[in-house]
Amino acid sequence: MKLATIRHNEEEIAAIIEGDGVFQMQQVNELSGNLWSEKLLPLIQSGELSELTAWYNHEGKIQLQQQNGLELKEVVFAPLFRAPEKVLGVGMNYLEKALELSGKPPESEPVIFMKPNSSLIGQGDTIEIPPQSPNVAGEAELAIIIGKTCENVEEIDFYNVIAGFTTSLDMTAKDIHIQNPAFLQRAKSFNTFCSFGPYLITADEFSDLASIKVETVLNGTVFHENTIRNMMYQPAYIVSFFSKIMTLQPGDVILTGTPGSVLIREGDSVECRVTGFSSLTNKVKKRA
Repeated sequence: MKLATIRHNEEEIAAIIEGDGVFQMQQVNELSGNLWSEKLLPLIQSGELSELTAWYNHEGKIQLQQQNGLELKEVVFAPLFRAPEKVLGVGMNYLEKALELSGKPPESEPVIFMKPNSSLIGQGDTIEIPPQSPNVAGEAELAIIIGKTCENVEEIDFYNVIAGFTTSLDMTAKDIHIQNPAFLQRAKSFNTFCSFGPYLITADEFSDLASIKVETVLNGTVFHENTIRNMMYQPAYIVSFFSKIMTLQPGDVILTGTPGSVLIREGDSVECRVTGFSSLTNKVKKRA
């Protein structure tokens, strides 16, 4: 199932995407006879997403195909949600990227960081280059959305604790990071430095993550691409690793690493393309 958050009547509401149709949760509730949350983060946090997924797979998909919804081309997307408890990230998760940043293979455990909620934007929003660092890199990544409160998760239980996946763009202030690698957290934390969405695709749609391709695209040109099978730390390992440090909560977002970054300038358009998803695209400007 493919979900999104859309802007409609000055609100940000959850919707199911089916083909070229967009079905708001109010319409879904009327069709199914339920009272599921009409916003995506509460839908995940309440555990209702599993009920919605079961309905969709059993009968809902066919029912939606027989309904009239909003037209996809007319919809304006918002970030999937605004206030997850945590946004976590893994750096240098492809060997090529690790060598680019440090000149050597990574250590035995992943490099990790966190992103503040103030950094979150969505499809079509603008990335702002801060005056402190005119050299900013954009990095396309597959992101994981946690679906259940969990800790000490084993890799084999990965699919039992996630809600699904989305596309993301992670920005890094290169001037700050190059000045000192220990400044990674500061370099990652500026406003607008984390874009995600437009779609959340539920975990049951992914039986073979390894073949999924991730591409970093600048102004329509693919600069970097790789597949999940070439990650040094696989998604199941990443979730397990974080869960053995801290309790993960429904709606937590985990960025899994990029095949490569591109320097972005005012006027640029940077994209994350991931197999099975609509492209996540953001324009770039200097902060006033």
